[in-house]
Amino acid sequence: MQKQLTIHSSNGANLGQIDLDDNVFGIEPNIHVMHLALKRQLCNARAGTASTKTRAEVRGGGKKPWKQKGTGRARAGSLRSPLFVGGGVIFGPKPRNFSLSMPVKARRLALRSALSARNENLKVVKDFSALEAPKTKEFMKVLESVQLSGKILVIADYNLAGNQNLELSARNLPNVKLILPSNINVKDILEAESILITESAIEDITERLLRK
Repeated sequence: MQKQLTIHSSNGANLGQIDLDDNVFGIEPNIHVMHLALKRQLCNARAGTASTKTRAEVRGGGKKPWKQKGTGRARAGSLRSPLFVGGGVIFGPKPRNFSLSMPVKARRLALRSALSARNENLKVVKDFSALEAPKTKEFMKVLESVQLSGKILVIADYNLAGNQNLELSARNLPNVKLILPSNINVKDILEAESILITESAIEDITERLLRK
């Protein structure tokens, strides 16, 4: 039996029901694949630009600091040795690529698993046409009308006609993150306390994740 959710208007009115595809929003979550997808996402976000200089790359140190014998000090050939302040770094970081790969089918499974794990926290709106101007106060009224608070993930195509004021209205709220349906990811879905999604976004996501 397919799960149904109520479709709200951006004023909070009940507009009917929408069926959620069990293959996207009703599967048994695969914890292992979600973990791999989250690990991939975090690793791919790393810049990998940390860099240190070895003793061969540090400026200076060409002259032997003191003679080899007779001073009572340990032998030294360069002041840029890692033993001295200002010297090179032993086994320090160098620029590298941290990115991980993952099969497309596994990434889709991870997204379906994350959506299925959070389907109890979904709220559906038809669109955000009630936002007649880009005002944060008006968007907060929308959240209050659908009874959402805390850390909220909004999944909507803000380029559509009914959502043209959504991006500017939501961006100043620190507890709200707005993403396109094509940019959904395991990290954002699992971190959010509530997910507000438009009807068109559900259709887009369902089509995208069931693609062979």
